Amino acid sequence: MSEPTIEDYYVEDRTFPPSADFIKDAVVSDQTDYEEATKDYEGFWARQARELISWDEDFHTTLEWNLPYAKWFLGGKLNVSYNCLDRHVEAGYGDRIAYFWEGEPGDTREISYAELLEEVSRFANVLKDLGLKKGDRIAIYMPMIPELPVAMLACTRIGVAHSVIFGGFSPDAIVDRCEDAEAKLIITADAGYRRGVPAALKINVDAALEQGASSVQNVVVVNRCATEVTMTAGRDLWWHELMAEASPDCPVEPMDSEQLLYLLYTSGTTAKPKGIMHTTGGYLTQVAYTHKTIFDIRREEDVYWCAADIGWVTGHSYIVYGPLTNGCTSVMYEGTPDTPRPEFRNGEDRAEWPKDRLWDIIERYGVTQLYTAPTAIRTFMKWGETEPKAHNLTSLRVLGTVGEPINPEAWMWYHEHIGGSNCPVVDTWWQTETGGHMITPLPGVTTTKPGSACHPIPGVFAELVDDSGNPVEQGGGYLTITHPWPSMLRGIWGDDERYRETYWSTYENRYFAGDGAKIDEDGYLWLLGRVDDVMNVSGHRIATAEVESALVDHFAVAEAAVVGATDEITGQAIIGYVILRAGNEASESLGEEIRVHVATKLGPMARPKAVFLVPDLPKTRSGKIMRRLLRDVAEGRDLGDTTTLADANVVNEIRERALLDPQED
Repeated sequence: MSEPTIEDYYVEDRTFPPSADFIKDAVVSDQTDYEEATKDYEGFWARQARELISWDEDFHTTLEWNLPYAKWFLGGKLNVSYNCLDRHVEAGYGDRIAYFWEGEPGDTREISYAELLEEVSRFANVLKDLGLKKGDRIAIYMPMIPELPVAMLACTRIGVAHSVIFGGFSPDAIVDRCEDAEAKLIITADAGYRRGVPAALKINVDAALEQGASSVQNVVVVNRCATEVTMTAGRDLWWHELMAEASPDCPVEPMDSEQLLYLLYTSGTTAKPKGIMHTTGGYLTQVAYTHKTIFDIRREEDVYWCAADIGWVTGHSYIVYGPLTNGCTSVMYEGTPDTPRPEFRNGEDRAEWPKDRLWDIIERYGVTQLYTAPTAIRTFMKWGETEPKAHNLTSLRVLGTVGEPINPEAWMWYHEHIGGSNCPVVDTWWQTETGGHMITPLPGVTTTKPGSACHPIPGVFAELVDDSGNPVEQGGGYLTITHPWPSMLRGIWGDDERYRETYWSTYENRYFAGDGAKIDEDGYLWLLGRVDDVMNVSGHRIATAEVESALVDHFAVAEAAVVGATDEITGQAIIGYVILRAGNEASESLGEEIRVHVATKLGPMARPKAVFLVPDLPKTRSGKIMRRLLRDVAEGRDLGDTTTLADANVVNEIRERALLDPQED
């Protein structure tokens, strides 16, 4: 980068090597995979494909690369549903639990691999009876219930591509995605439980189909909450009625390795969402490898839990396809972490309810791996240590983070209070577009640094570049990928030019991830977030992630969000929004103390112009902070659409605090 940067100011010296006991039993415990992949990365991935995946026909060509288009494992034929289910049952593991499922009201199911296979086969026959065939697309708009992975796997059994739409999205989002994909079917539920009450879903589908999406011929509805819904004759069908009549026998259909597996749309703030295309063989290989090695999966004994939503790529890769391909047992939970089981809901006031549902689940099911987002971890920090301390979390062996860079203090809190200082923390960087993990520690190999994603996985090649595209050996730059990888996106549905322009036009012969990063003197990578989240303050490039880390480093701060607001003098001014840890009272003096702390940690140029002490931050249902809204608040603009916020009232409260709190002259 040509301008001065802040990267030199924030230093993290703490290191955590894997313990001897962990290394002794680790799935990967030495540098062998890295060495093999460095010498021959195509050969490395070919070996993983043959060892981890069952093929109906072996592939004859590992990689065909015509930049920017990759094809992996050409000539190979396989079926995802077979790899996730049938082969485990055939090997005698039909009784193994695939999912311990728990609904927010406390209802539970134990679903074995044999039972899951039967349900998937039945629903695959339902799809065929409704006229769906290989190459068709459908949409899925569901809560976190077992029918969701059943529907996905049923699609894979017969070659139908699915597009899962996150349950927090509005009717407009449903219309956009169904029209773009020309979806023939929508699978939904009447509602799903969230924060103690049913959150309606079918009504949103109805509203969407009134607006458009004329390609949709049928709507299949799961009766989850027994709420009243309108069923349109000839179009809407009940899941349970269709399943009761369906045969449990549905032979798998071999698919070409490059058969479209699913579309997943990334939200666009200025343009229509992008339909990211993922195909079959390469995707399944990389998610199987990364799930097994990065979470150190021992399928005979582990109970793994990815606490994300299947509506996002994390759920696709690390709740459904990765874990099931590896034949492991997973936990799946419907609701929110601050909604306890009904017997522990103390009165009508939610504020009095315990916020320990995650720790309760970990203790009861003996969870061995927990994979969650830094935003969630910072929320747990805000709630305090009392909740996790009340539960036995000693079953945990590996902790993972996903979704955004994690600040060092949140990493340390997670390590100490959830992992008991015994669990490796794997901070994973990847994207919807990459399909699977790209940069992350291997828990039996890597000495970790709090806040760093550490190194690319074996078989992935990342490089930082400056504004001109020249490699950066140390310091800040832009994150690029220099070689194709098996689970990479195969394009944007229906828009090749947008694919080229978005990902391959910025730097020649490089995939540009859109993220900024730095590399330290030890070669460790530190993700700094989207380049859109880099501020320019008086000619200095300052990453919001670094200022947020410095804010959370203060003992009183649980969570922070930073935005750059337009400033006549400095170009941009740093504005911080801070949630305090339990036991700390908001005051003008504390706000000033926090501002000074940032300046001490990072240097005077990083001192926020204002720090607002707020009760909460505006977040999407997936837990991501909507910094756009915070920027709008800071600059006094209209807020626009807040329909995806978990609590839209938070924005108004933040605006009021911003008007009242003092700013630096």
